[in-house]
Amino acid sequence: MTFLLPIMAFISGLALLIWSADRFVHAAAATALRLGISPLLIGLTVVALGTSAPEVLVSASAAWQGSTAMALGNAQGSNVANIALILGLVLLLAPVPVPPGLAGRQALASLAAIGLLGYTLHDLTLTRLDSALLLLGLVAYLVLTLHQAQRDRRLASAAASAANTEAVQPGPLRKEVLLLLATLLLLLLGARLLVWGASTAARELGISELVIGATIVALGTSLPELATAISSTLRRHHDMTLGNLLGSNVFNIFAVIGTAGMIGPDVLESAIWRRDFLFLALSGLMLVGLIWLYRLQKKNIHRLWALPLLGLYATYILLNYRALII
Repeated sequence: MTFLLPIMAFISGLALLIWSADRFVHAAAATALRLGISPLLIGLTVVALGTSAPEVLVSASAAWQGSTAMALGNAQGSNVANIALILGLVLLLAPVPVPPGLAGRQALASLAAIGLLGYTLHDLTLTRLDSALLLLGLVAYLVLTLHQAQRDRRLASAAASAANTEAVQPGPLRKEVLLLLATLLLLLLGARLLVWGASTAARELGISELVIGATIVALGTSLPELATAISSTLRRHHDMTLGNLLGSNVFNIFAVIGTAGMIGPDVLESAIWRRDFLFLALSGLMLVGLIWLYRLQKKNIHRLWALPLLGLYATYILLNYRALII
């Protein structure tokens, strides 16, 4: 019974997190529209942040509770899952198109984010100065993306469409603000339950919190992205799949790790660098390479690439499993 309680808390927290994340995005976008903020800006900030809200709140909650290792494992493990697992599964269903201009924008931003993260983690410490650099990277990314979107009608149209989709017919401002606060509280509660359940179960089983964060927690917080990607692919609305994955990964690096480090700076386990960051970098470089290759060929990314991507994720999970039994 003692062990059952944290498992129930983890499952309940994950369900609450996934359910409230979608409502939070809707309420945030509706509130922003009522305040007169442009749909373009909403699509590039509120909606983008909303897709990473589970990772941000889970990692922030973990750092607040003294589990910085779980926070870092969740952030990096989510990126590996987003690329290797989600893109791999999407490619099993259909070839993925490369939108024009993506190779020169989001791909470069993703490489810059990976490089900056490597710089902050290579000494196995995450200080508040390191975290401030990551958060500054987030601000720069948002400013540059907004600037590019204002000059690119296709990107502006996609961002505005995302915002309007999430905020159809917003209600009175007071109602939307109350809904925003309520869903934010539910997100926080879900994150707290999930982290408590995962960390308690890990301690009782003698399992590393880093491994739990990089596998079970990371996969759980990536479920909204997985569901969205597969649903969009089945409906043949997957022209923005790569842009969404790249944007989510940049947010995970800058916002998730930056926030966690500001709350709970810490000395890190070596596995965060030599295993988790290595796979994050490999998957990120593989994605950028595929984008550039198929952008030059003006073709869709071939479905056969699903095999090495899924193989990469399987290897990552296997190494985490081996860390449990060594």
